[in-house]
Amino acid sequence: MTPAGGEIRVASATAASIDLVVWDGPDAGHPGHRVPLARDAHGVWSARTHVLRPGAHYTLRADGPREGGAPFDPALDLLDPYARGLARTPGGGWRARVPADDAFDWGGVERPSIPLDHVVLYEAHVRGLTMLHPGIPEELRGTYAGLASDAAIEYLTGLGVTTVELLPVHQFVSERRLQEQGRVNYWGYNTLHFFTPHDGYATRSARREGADAVLREFRGMVRRLHEAGLQVVLDVVYNHTAEEGQDGPTTSLRGLDDVTYYRHDAQGHYLDTTGCGNTLDASQPVVQRLVLDSMRYWASEAHVDGFRLDLAATLARDADARFDPAHALLTAMRDDPVLGERLLIAEPWDVGPGGWQVGRFPAGFSEWNDGFRDRMRDFWLTDVAAARARGVAPVGIGPMARRLTGSAHVFSEERGPLASINFVTAHDGFTMADLTAYDVKHNEGNGEDNRDGTDANHSYNHGVEGPSDDPAITAVRRKAMRNLLGTLLLSAGVPMLTAGDEFGRSQRGNNNAYCQDGELTWLRWEREPWQEDLLAITRHLIRMRRENPAVRPVRYGRWGETVPSATQMDWYNKEGLAMTLEDWDSPVERTLQYLAASTPEFEPFNRILLVVHGLEEGVTVTLPEHEGVGGYTLLWDSARDALDPDQLEFGPGSDLVVAPTSMQLFRAHPAP
Repeated sequence: MTPAGGEIRVASATAASIDLVVWDGPDAGHPGHRVPLARDAHGVWSARTHVLRPGAHYTLRADGPREGGAPFDPALDLLDPYARGLARTPGGGWRARVPADDAFDWGGVERPSIPLDHVVLYEAHVRGLTMLHPGIPEELRGTYAGLASDAAIEYLTGLGVTTVELLPVHQFVSERRLQEQGRVNYWGYNTLHFFTPHDGYATRSARREGADAVLREFRGMVRRLHEAGLQVVLDVVYNHTAEEGQDGPTTSLRGLDDVTYYRHDAQGHYLDTTGCGNTLDASQPVVQRLVLDSMRYWASEAHVDGFRLDLAATLARDADARFDPAHALLTAMRDDPVLGERLLIAEPWDVGPGGWQVGRFPAGFSEWNDGFRDRMRDFWLTDVAAARARGVAPVGIGPMARRLTGSAHVFSEERGPLASINFVTAHDGFTMADLTAYDVKHNEGNGEDNRDGTDANHSYNHGVEGPSDDPAITAVRRKAMRNLLGTLLLSAGVPMLTAGDEFGRSQRGNNNAYCQDGELTWLRWEREPWQEDLLAITRHLIRMRRENPAVRPVRYGRWGETVPSATQMDWYNKEGLAMTLEDWDSPVERTLQYLAASTPEFEPFNRILLVVHGLEEGVTVTLPEHEGVGGYTLLWDSARDALDPDQLEFGPGSDLVVAPTSMQLFRAHPAP
C-alpha cells in the first residue's frame, strides 16, 4: 500500500465475480468507485487501483452460484478478511479501512524472555480488570490504555504473575439473540474479524480518531506491559465466526465462499463442532493460511507473546472432521519461525464427536488440563462433602498426587509436565470463592431460566447455599480457597490464575457470566480484611513457586536416573514411612508427605516438603528422615488465615500437628 494506491487479494474458490467497492468517506451512503477483481488459477482474486489509498473505506461484493451452500448475494457489502482496520457505518454496519499510518515506535522494548517453568498465567478481561480500579483515571477505565496504566501494572507486578492472558481482543460483536434481548457478549468469543483489535476496549479519543489510533493504543499497551517484564497472551477464536448459523448475519467469509470456509455435512447443512452455529473448516488450506497469517500479524506487528487457542480440537479436524494430532495447521504453528517462539496453548476440546483430546496435542503446545481442575476441586470440596454425608471420602489421595506432580499419565514424556496448563477456575465457570459457597449454578440473570452453564461444578457450599455470616462456615470456605490456591501454585505444570481469585472475588453463583457486563463481572478493588489476607497469601505462594524449582520441573523424572531439570520424588505417609499401596488408595488415609528435590540444570539445588491432608479431622504427622536432610523450615500453612512472619524450624523425625483439610510447605535444609 502506497499513497498512490494499492493491491487487494481475496481468496474464493466458488465466486463468479468479486468487486472492490470504495466509499467516498466514512458516512457515505453510496460507493464512489467500483473495481472488478480478476481471478487467478488458484482462486485468488486481486486488483490494483489508485483509489485504494491510505484512509480509504472499502467493502467487497461477490456473486456466484445460488446453490451448494449459502447463496451469493451481490448486494451485500462484505469485509475483507485481511483488512488492517475497520470502521463503523452510520447504519451500524462495518467497512474495511486502509491504514493511514501503520508505523509504531516500540522504543527498543524487547519481549520478555521468561522460561516456561517460571510462567504464571493471569487470565483477565481488559474491561473487567480495569473498569472499577480507583487508581486508573476514569477516562482510561475499561480500555487498553487502562491496562497499560501505572496502577494496573503495579498491581500485576506486585502480585508476581508473569503473563497476562487476555480474553478475546479481536474485533467481536454480540450475537443477534443477545442484541434482541438487550444484552451483550461480554467475554468476546464471537469474532467479527481476525486482524483488528476490538474498538470497544479503546479510549473514546482513540475511537473518535479511528482504527489507526485503536491499533496504536493496543500496541502501546503491549509495549508498557513488556517494559514491566510482563508477557501478553491473546485468547483467540479461530474455530468459528460471528456469522453464526446459516441464517445468521453474512458479513465476510460466508458471502465470499461459504462452502470452502465453513464445514458442511452431506446435505449442505453446517457441521457445527463449536456449538456456536458455524465451524471454520481448518482442513482447507485457505483457512489454514488465514489463521496463520492472523497469528503472525499479531506476533510480528503487535509483539504479542503467545496465543490460547479456543476450542483447539476444532482446528485439528481433518477433511472428515476427525481430530488429527499431526494436523497441518498445528504443525505449521509449531514449526513457524515466528509462532514457534511464542506460547501456544490449546483448549483441547470442542463439542463435536471425539471432541475431548486432552494430552493428544503435539510437542510445542501446552494444554488446558481439565483433569487437574476437576481432581483438585474434588479433593478439597466434593470429597469432603461426601465424607460429611457418608462418613468416608470416595477415594484416597493417589489421584490428587498424580495431578500435583504433572499429570504424567496424561502427557507424554517427550512433552513433560509443562504441557499441562493447570487451572482450578477460568472465565467460564464458578470463581474460586463461589466454588466454596455454592452447590449449584445461579444464572437466572442471564435470561435463559438458569438452563445455561454447566451443572458439573465440582463445588461444595459447606452447608449453606450462598453468602453466610456463620464464622465456622466462612472459616472453612476461606481455608478451602487457600488449599485450592496452594495446590494450583505448588503443582508441576504451568499455573493459570483467574483474575480476582487471588482475593476471593464472587459472581454470586453465576457460572456462565458471558453476557454480564457490569459489577457482577468487574473486579472490585475495595477489599475486606480477609480478602487482603488472601491476596497476601497468593503473592507469597507465587513467590514460593519462583524461589523453589523443585515444584516446577521441566521434565518428568525416571526411576533410578537423574534427569536434568526434573524432580526426584520421595513419598511418605503420616508416620514418616514410605507410602504403601493402602496409603495411596485408602479413603481413610488421605495424608501424604511429598519430598521433592530438583535436579539442577540452570538453578541451584532445591528441596521442598509438601504435606497434604485431606480429611476433616486433624492428624499428627512425623516429618520424614531422609538422607541429606538436616531440617525443615515451614514456609506456609494453609490452616492459617494470614501469613505468619515467624518461620518455624523442625527436625527430621519430629511430630507436627496438622489441621483438618490443610497443606503445609517446607523448605528442606541439608544436613551439616
